[in-house]
Amino acid sequence: MSAWEAPGFVSDGDFHSDARLVDADAAPEDAVGEVSLRPATLDEYLGQRRIKDNLSVLIQAAKLRGEPLDHLLFSGPPGLGKTTLATVVANEMGVNIKTTSGPAIERPGDLAAILTNLEEGDVLFIDEIHRLNRAVEEVLYPAMEDYALDIVIGQGPAARSIRLEIPRFTLVAATTRTGLLTGPLRDRFGAAFHLEYYTVEELRDIVVRSATLLGVEVDEQGAIEIARRSRATPRLANRLLKRVRDFAQVRYDGIITAEVARAALAFFEVDELGLDPMDNRILDMLVNTFGGRPVGLSTLASALGEETDSIEDVYEPFLLKQGLILRTPKGRQATERAYRHLGCNYPG
Repeated sequence: MSAWEAPGFVSDGDFHSDARLVDADAAPEDAVGEVSLRPATLDEYLGQRRIKDNLSVLIQAAKLRGEPLDHLLFSGPPGLGKTTLATVVANEMGVNIKTTSGPAIERPGDLAAILTNLEEGDVLFIDEIHRLNRAVEEVLYPAMEDYALDIVIGQGPAARSIRLEIPRFTLVAATTRTGLLTGPLRDRFGAAFHLEYYTVEELRDIVVRSATLLGVEVDEQGAIEIARRSRATPRLANRLLKRVRDFAQVRYDGIITAEVARAALAFFEVDELGLDPMDNRILDMLVNTFGGRPVGLSTLASALGEETDSIEDVYEPFLLKQGLILRTPKGRQATERAYRHLGCNYPG
């Protein structure tokens, strides 16, 4: 039985975790400006057809039974819509959503405070769940399975364990690193979905929808040009749309055509493959600085002045998908396509 230690029921400061909860209507970084662009229902959500069909069945079945939805796990690279899907699930179920992240829940008491403040049927969304503290994870097990918290009262020989019932809730978790999840945690999710990269056509539709919401005029070729350079990621498509909108309003007549989109994206240093300056720095390091030899991740990160997690989670997935780099037993290595992209001769 897992338990968290709470002398006198609550250890000092254990239940003061309001700062670790994020309002569902608030979002960090560029998402603040994108909040109005987020789809609210499955019908509005574009792409990920297989996942949408599965969720539709699960949600309808749960509503017919009058029960909370099974716990859900969404995995995949950043920017594909995991957080948005969590909000869509809550909206479709007609319940509230509370949002937090793995690193923000530092102690078991923090999680206990969050769980005890949920209402029946609420959705708790935990982003980056693979970074959850192991002691916190132990508290989560009985909460997910039995909707209960195992609490230790007192210390030493007088300590005793009690079980505190909590409202039935749905845990929706997101991760970019499924392999870092422990088996016991992964097995407690009722359904797990891996989000795939988007096609150019799907991203074009997203750009057109977002442009309508922003009151921006964009023709089909302009939308396709933005979609092609969006790294198969909706978040980046919306971000590029806003930058192209700014450029079109200042340098042109505000209408986004293919010509305007190309000029704007060149101005913001996004090339034809959707690579930004950091992507090209990575390729240049592999090709020129290290002479095409395999390079370890930590060595590459040090040379770039970046964190290893940033390279592995943010940049590498798309470079791998585009066939520009390889992961070998000896390290990262540029492919022939990377050499051609940089205008360099491929050795051999």
